[in-house]
This record gives sequence, C-alpha cells and structure tokens, in this order.
Amino acid sequence: MSNTASAPSFLALSCVGAIAFATTAHAQDGATAPRLGGVTVTDTAIDESAVKVEKAESPKYVRPLLDTPQTITVIGNQTIKKQNLLTLRDVLSTIPGITFGAGEGGGGYGDSINLRGQSANTDISIDGVRDSAQYSRTDPFNIEQIEVTNGANSVFGGSGAIGGNINIVTKRPKGYDETLVQAGIGTSDYYRATIDSNVRVSDFVAVRLNAMYHENDVARRSVDRYERWGVAPSVKFGVDGPTSLTLLYTHQEDKNTPLYGVPYYKNALYDGPLPGVPYSGYYGYKNVDRQDQVIDQATAIFDHRFSDLLAVRNLSRWQRVEQNLIVNPPQGTYCLANGQTPTGASCDAGQVAGTYYPRGPRGGFRNSVNDTLYNQLDLSFTIPGGHSLVLGTSMLQEDYALDNGNVLRNAGGTLPNPVLDPIDISNPNAIYTGPVNAIRSGHQDGDLFNVAAYAFGAIKIVEQLEINGGVRWEHNRARFRSDTIATPAAGGAYTTGVSQNATDDLFSYRIGLVYKPVENASLYVAYGNSKNPTATTVRAGCGLATAANMSNDPCEAKPEQAVNYEIGGKIDLFDAKLQLTASLFRNERTNYRVASNDPLIGTLPVNDGRNRVDGVTLGATGNISDAWTIFANYTYLDSKVIQSISDYRKSQGEVDTQAGNPMTNNPKHSGSLFTTYTLPFGLELGYGLTYQGSWYLSNVSGAPMYKTDDYLVHRAMLSYPVTEKLSAQLNVQNFTNEKYYTSVRNNGWANPGEGRSWVLTLGYKL
Repeated sequence: MSNTASAPSFLALSCVGAIAFATTAHAQDGATAPRLGGVTVTDTAIDESAVKVEKAESPKYVRPLLDTPQTITVIGNQTIKKQNLLTLRDVLSTIPGITFGAGEGGGGYGDSINLRGQSANTDISIDGVRDSAQYSRTDPFNIEQIEVTNGANSVFGGSGAIGGNINIVTKRPKGYDETLVQAGIGTSDYYRATIDSNVRVSDFVAVRLNAMYHENDVARRSVDRYERWGVAPSVKFGVDGPTSLTLLYTHQEDKNTPLYGVPYYKNALYDGPLPGVPYSGYYGYKNVDRQDQVIDQATAIFDHRFSDLLAVRNLSRWQRVEQNLIVNPPQGTYCLANGQTPTGASCDAGQVAGTYYPRGPRGGFRNSVNDTLYNQLDLSFTIPGGHSLVLGTSMLQEDYALDNGNVLRNAGGTLPNPVLDPIDISNPNAIYTGPVNAIRSGHQDGDLFNVAAYAFGAIKIVEQLEINGGVRWEHNRARFRSDTIATPAAGGAYTTGVSQNATDDLFSYRIGLVYKPVENASLYVAYGNSKNPTATTVRAGCGLATAANMSNDPCEAKPEQAVNYEIGGKIDLFDAKLQLTASLFRNERTNYRVASNDPLIGTLPVNDGRNRVDGVTLGATGNISDAWTIFANYTYLDSKVIQSISDYRKSQGEVDTQAGNPMTNNPKHSGSLFTTYTLPFGLELGYGLTYQGSWYLSNVSGAPMYKTDDYLVHRAMLSYPVTEKLSAQLNVQNFTNEKYYTSVRNNGWANPGEGRSWVLTLGYKL
C-alpha cells in the first residue's frame, strides 16, 4: 500500500478529532447510555462501563489522568470487547507509536514490542508488577484495562522503560451480582466461549469467576492456528469496608503455531515477499512446529484505610510461565524461478529453480520455565491542602531455566541424510518425514533480584498550580550461565559455562509542573529519566571476558539512560465524559552501549551511543454524546541516530554511517480510531481503523535505506440488545481485505496480516 493511497483515509482520523472538538453544542444531558471501556475505580456493571478512564490503577499515580503530567493511553475491557481484540498484540496494534519486531532474537515467537522506537520486551507489568518472560499474551478474558505510559519511565515501571511501559490490569470482584455468558462463532473455524460471573456472597464477601475457551485458524493463512483455555477465580473479603483482602488466581494453557511468516526481501531487486511466495504459505514444518505455554499466577492484595488521610496496600505475587517451543524459521537458500537467489546471484549447481533449500537452525527446540516472586508495599497519604504522597518498596526474585537443542536429528544427534528435503517456494506447507529425536545441546540458568524504594507526590503550590513527581532507587543483581552439551554420538559431555554476574544501583526520577486554568483542564511540562541495567533480562547475560574484548568483563559496563521532555495539555468536555489530550515530546537515549574497538579494550561495550525521538501525540477518549463514543489517537515520530559508534572510533576518523539517519522500527505517522453510535431503537454501529506508517528496515548511509510499506486496516461492528438479557454482536475485521505485513525481519521474513474475517457473538445475562 502506498502512502498516497492511504493518506485520504488516514485524514479521516483527523477529521473525527476535529468533530470532537466542535461538538459541544450537540452534547446531550440526561441519563448516560452504556459506554465502552473499563474502570477500576468505580463499581460499574460487567458489560456497562465507560470509554473514559479516570485514573491509572497503580497507587504510584497520585492524581487522575487529567492531572498527570505524562502521555498515558488507557484502553478498557469494553473497548477491547467491542472490537473483538483477542491478544495483547491486537490491542497494542491500535495504539500509535508501537511496532512489533520479528520475535525474540528474530525467533518469531513471544511479544516483541517496540515503543517509541525502543524495545519494550521487558517493560510489561500486570497490576503494576513486572511480568516475567517473553511469551505470547494471547487473551483478554481476564483484563480490565491496559495502560500505556509513553516516554522514559523507570520511576514507575522499574529498570528499563526506555520508551515507556505497558501495564495490564486484571479483573477483580465487585459489589454486585451479575453473570455474563458469551459464545462466538466465525470464519476460519473460530469458536469462543467465555463467562464472567460476579456474586456478592454476603455483606463481607464477593467472588468472581472468569473463564475462556478459544480456538481459531487465521484468515488467509493455511497453517496458523490458536487454541487456548483459561480460568481466573478471585475472592474479595471486606467488600465495602476499610479493610479488604483480594485473592486472585489465573491459569491459562495455549497451543499455538509459531509465527515466522513468509520470505521477505527489500533490496534493489525485490520489494517485499519474493516472487511466487503465496500470502498463505507456511515455510516451517506444520507437523513438527509448536508453541505451547502454560501460565499460572497467584496474587494477594491487602488494602486498609486507616482514615481519610492514610491507606496501605500490599500486593504479593507468584507466577510461573512454562514454554515448549519447536521452530523451523524460513532460513536457507531460495532459488527463484529465474534461476537466481534473492540477491541476484546465480543459484548453486544442482539447485532447482523455484525451490527453497532449508538451512540454519531448523528444528530448534526451547523449553523454558520462568518463576517470579514479587512483593510491593505502598503507603498513601492524603495531606490537608490538596497534597498527596505515596511511599513504597518492592522486591522481585525471578528464576529462569532453559533447555535447548534440535529435534530434526538421528538418535545419536547427527543430521539425517538427506539433511532436509527442498521445498516448493510457491507451494510450501511441507511435511517433515525424517527422524525426530530431541537432542539437547545447551542449558541456561539465570536469576534476577531487584529491590526498590520509591516516593511519589503532588504538592499544590497555589490553587491552580502544583508539582507532580517521583523518585526511585533500586538495586539490580543478575546472574546468568550458559552450558553446552555434546551429542550422544560425540560422547554427550556436559560443559558448564562461566557465570556472568552484573550488579547495578539505579536512581530514576520524574518531575512535572501542572497548571489548571480551569477545573476541567490542565497544562503541563515534565521531565523524566530511565535507567537500563547492564543485564536487562533474566534470559540473557551481559557477556564474557574473551580475547575479543581483551579479557575485560562486559558485566562492568555502565547502565544505559534515557530522558523524556514533554509539554502537553488535557481537557474534559461534556460533563467530563470526553477527554482530549495533546503533547509535544522528546525522548532521548543518551548513552546506549556500542563496541569500543579500542585496541586496549577490544569489543568491550562502552556507553557512547545516542539517539532521539521527537514527536506529537493527540487523543480523544470518551462520549461525544450519550449515543456517540470515540477512542482515537494519533502519533507523529521524528527519529534520529545521533551517534552509533564509540568515541574512540570517531577519534580515529571513522565515519559514523548511521549518524543523522532515522532510527529503524519507528513509523513517522500512526493512528487509530474506534467509534460507536447507538440508534434510538438500540442498534449500535461501530467503525474502527488502524494506520501504521512506513518505517526504516536499515539506516546505514552509503547503502539503500529500505522501508516497510504503510498500511490501513478497517474494522466494523454491529451490536443489538435482542432482549433485556440477550445481546448479539457482529464484528468484521479488515473488511477491505487489505494485504499488509508486520514483524518484518528484512532479508529474512515478515508476517502477513490477517485477512477479512467475521465473528458473531451472543451474550446472555443470567
């Protein structure tokens, strides 16, 4: 899709925003109809909550969103449900400024998220608690809302958060009786059933049960499939009192197809998928590939309000994520129909035109377990005079174990003969018929310990002016070891790797000045920073002392840092039913690690890299009228690499080939819209669009800098209350059947977007 073709449609999003600003005269008084979204601070019905969310869930956010000096996008459960968004990836794709990588290490699996051009793989939290592991978060059945805080944000989310962080808020027991049962059927063998049941057992106790079963193929894909089920019981003791204890448990099991997509090349000869490649093609082995995961999570939340001036909350969590993965990424040699490879070279002797010859890490398996223990304690003070203060501590212990190897092996671990059969490029979907034996080649152990103390507050200077900020100190210790195992045929020797140990003490902060010209509006200016520790994840170490780095320890590298400058404004309209937001920001990564190449230290990382992203965000969330809702956002990003080589290399006259060029994974324009209108007789009409601008796949001067294609996806919704208890909802996704590609790994592969599909969902209130 060209930029030109998509521009008129994308301009429609701007028009909707203009309409929202100009519609004050059409605001209606009276009773409010059911609205979209999810609110954690009010006791609304399961299927009747508001688009506009007043406050983020965490106690760290001491003011409502209106008065918080930072760009925060919140999408509630009803907005998710009305659009029939079924994975975290689906939800985040409707939030501008977010792109998706080609999976862990190019591996094609797990949520690989980029926020404002920076990796956010380790910047996801659940109920304000850092989530473990990189896995596919595949179902919203137990989600109340999702909060995306944009900009460097370690003070809220903990170490990392270079481009921001993403918080998933789970459902909790409420003080009413209501049960909603839903069942859906659709194209591509789509079947789904959910139940959300809340029961007020007594004046003291309420229980809630969320459960889900789901399966579907993927529209316009011949092999991809999702299967999962989950259950989330919870109980709250002390429903209306000053003291409460909430116990929550979540169990979910997934059986998915690893997503690698199709061969994709952007070069002088080709502009995306290779000639002859079918959009629906699967280039792995459909009888071997698997992505299974089991998630268990137990949470206890204790709340006590001593008085109107003081409250305490303690959250404790245990979580285990098990993943069993077998992958066959589309790596190898492509001999195209013209007798050439994708780079224009002649095919090797004996290769057949129109054939793919698999090579590389085919048949790799990764079986991993992440165990997490977390505790967070918050004391919230309401101070006379309009001041607020939160003091808190947290502690995290995460343990990681991984066994990896290959399944396309003989019993002794040798390669089968022939190694791998060639595959027809135009008709892949291959079946592997050789020997299957899981031969372990490596084992990894990692653990991460983090302890933090923080303070957040808002101080009124005068009635219309206040300071809002926070500070955080944390100690981060990470250990990692990678062992190797010889094949049985080679004796099976187990070699223990060298332990990698990294320790960092990090300090982050944020400060903002908020001016309220009127009660329903705020103007702000803010500054914040992020600290990225030497070892950013439990799943990988910081490196070993080797000859290449002159036996220096990479674990002694300094933490990376980012800063965020932001000015903006927010206003509530139509009796506070609609919120409009706008901001101007600069997010700058000031010292990311690059190889030194100094003869004295070799390839040892040094903190000389710098980049920045300047941008604009616009948002409209809520009700324009009782009948008309809107959730719309637009982001403009202007990125630039400032320095990508070490100071030493610059001093030697080396040209920095990336300096001055845009960053990769950074679309200049992106936007989303979802709007509904309810007719007088109850029929609700919904329309949505998601626009993703093009972004650079490479940015090295002296060579062509190729970009992805932009795309625009449309969706539609119809909903009707058949009776007081029975409702029907029809969703059509990508109703123009747009062909587009996401998760692009240039000169490798890209995932085709899902084709047109429809789902009919019936809901019944018991």
